[in-house]
Amino acid sequence: MPVTPHKAMVLAAGLGVRMRPLTNTMPKPLVSVAGQPLLDHVLDKLAGAGVSEAVVNVHYLPDQIIEHVKPRSRPRVIISDERDQVLGTGGAVVKALPLLGDAPFYHLNADTMWIDGVRSNLARLAETFDPARMDILLLMAPTATSIGYGGRGDYSMLPDGALRKRREHQVVPFVYAGAAIMSPALFADAPAGEFSLTKMFDRANEQERLFGLRLDGVWMHVGTPDAIQAAEEAYLESVA
Repeated sequence: MPVTPHKAMVLAAGLGVRMRPLTNTMPKPLVSVAGQPLLDHVLDKLAGAGVSEAVVNVHYLPDQIIEHVKPRSRPRVIISDERDQVLGTGGAVVKALPLLGDAPFYHLNADTMWIDGVRSNLARLAETFDPARMDILLLMAPTATSIGYGGRGDYSMLPDGALRKRREHQVVPFVYAGAAIMSPALFADAPAGEFSLTKMFDRANEQERLFGLRLDGVWMHVGTPDAIQAAEEAYLESVA
């Protein structure tokens, strides 16, 4: 049975080192692309997918993000304050679990940006997520058509959507687009303190419960100041 997540976790605590000097005085999620902060692009997509509450974690220049999201009601934003601790992408989810509840939830990076194709990719994720077979369903962007990405990819994908992690020196056709649906049960015995979410990806992969869905549209890797212009051009062309 498909799921319809009503809650989401948005990772917004990073230092944004590669986006300097823009992030010397501003957290990366508030860097503007096409006239709107990256974080708002993400929250708007969640609102369009029917999400009512989004947990946003903060660490670097946290007050700017807290003030920025105060007026928002769709989705309602709940702050997970990590200003006094470094939890990593995995520890951040563990801390937020009491706010996320027992049902599968959307998980997005605050700096991810993509142009939807005919249908919402978040809606497609919800339709595809099968809790009987999956702990994590990742939105996967084809490396060949992504904007601003020059890496070797993250995973190959089998015909049924099962993912296989890239081996060292291997080149694979898909990169994680920074959006997913996850089951909170996956974190039942997660480590305490700081750890990377990739640890949970690897665990689900070993248990053959890590799946992917090919993104319909175009993903933009907005990792550096130089990448902003290319992302803006693609985005503005899509809404023209």
